[in-house]
Amino acid sequence: MGDDVLDAHIRQFIGAQPTPEVTIAWQGGEPTLMGLEFFERSIACVEKHRKPDQQITYTIQTNGTRLDEAWCAFFKTHHFLVGLSMDGPKAMHNAYRVDKGGAGSFDQVRRGWKLLRQHEVDVNILCTIHAANADHPLEVYRFFRDELHAEFMQFIPIVERATSQSLPLVNRGWSERPGSPRALYTQTGSLVSGRSVGARQFGRFLCAIFDEWVRRDVGKVFVQAFDVALGSWLGQHNLCIASPTCGNALALEHNGDLYSCDHYVEPGYLLGNILEKPITELVDSDRQRKFGRDELDSLPQYCRDCEVLFACYGECPRNRFIDTPGGEPGLNYLCAGYKQFFNHIEEPMTVMANLLRQGRSADEVMGWCAERDQLRISGLGRNEPCPCGSGNKYKRCHGLSRRQG
Repeated sequence: MGDDVLDAHIRQFIGAQPTPEVTIAWQGGEPTLMGLEFFERSIACVEKHRKPDQQITYTIQTNGTRLDEAWCAFFKTHHFLVGLSMDGPKAMHNAYRVDKGGAGSFDQVRRGWKLLRQHEVDVNILCTIHAANADHPLEVYRFFRDELHAEFMQFIPIVERATSQSLPLVNRGWSERPGSPRALYTQTGSLVSGRSVGARQFGRFLCAIFDEWVRRDVGKVFVQAFDVALGSWLGQHNLCIASPTCGNALALEHNGDLYSCDHYVEPGYLLGNILEKPITELVDSDRQRKFGRDELDSLPQYCRDCEVLFACYGECPRNRFIDTPGGEPGLNYLCAGYKQFFNHIEEPMTVMANLLRQGRSADEVMGWCAERDQLRISGLGRNEPCPCGSGNKYKRCHGLSRRQG
């Protein structure tokens, strides 16, 4: 990104904010490839254009492989919130996160995590859920919680669309290969890559982690999917994919091109260039407003009649490429998993929502769960299914932790 685009972006973005709190977010690709000097210039640019009453916060998403003392000191000095991409224990992370030579990046990322913690940088774990880790929810969660001592986590489902023609190339990956064309990702096709998570597989993943979290970690570990769901039970919409409308997560490219969404950086969703037309005009355009309304307007009737519509709203439109049971197009590929998850958490979510409405703490739900579990395990055999719903035998699940306690 040239200095002309950087200055135009910062000046227009800051000037358009209606509130004193302004968040400037950087993501890629890998944004640290721009170099530390670029981000130092960006801070100077912010200081030049900020209004006296504005409070600026910064976020950045990174794969962590390039982090060193200088980067982490910079993040701490300027109060960055860092989203660090890490997909669980070493074997699961290295399944797909490799360098150009095919070597896994786990050791580099873990070193980056340690440096961030040493510098006391605010950091979230961004964990993508895919074919290599989706069947190991508790191993993934406990690695982050118990080994890394992470307190903030996001679990992001990998859904890579493909057509029958592009699938063989897509399954080989997105990297350049000598003598082979590089696959260009577009939101087309009704098939998915072999790396993608299955719908029910993702639902089981969320359910298993929720069952552990709601019994011991509420108020200590914050999982975005659970926080957003609790907001839905309270009638709040805290994330675009779980809201009736969207359109506020636009993406700016290095040359000043502005796109409707960071998931739709494709020619059909190019709004214009900020060097030619102000951001405010592009964001307020009829085209972008329609893009935001379409999240709700394009829902099939099957979704409109769903008992968990209030918590889902069809999730992100980029994943709506399968048909409903009645043959209507536009159903989300992950629908079965989300429906499983939201129905599974209905009782404890209702309890937490009611606690908050009473001015009490949501972590009181852990006592409620303990009482229910105690009633359910009275006389329970060691080889019977655990009442938590994990699908494991009691002796291999909460019976194990009970004996260890």
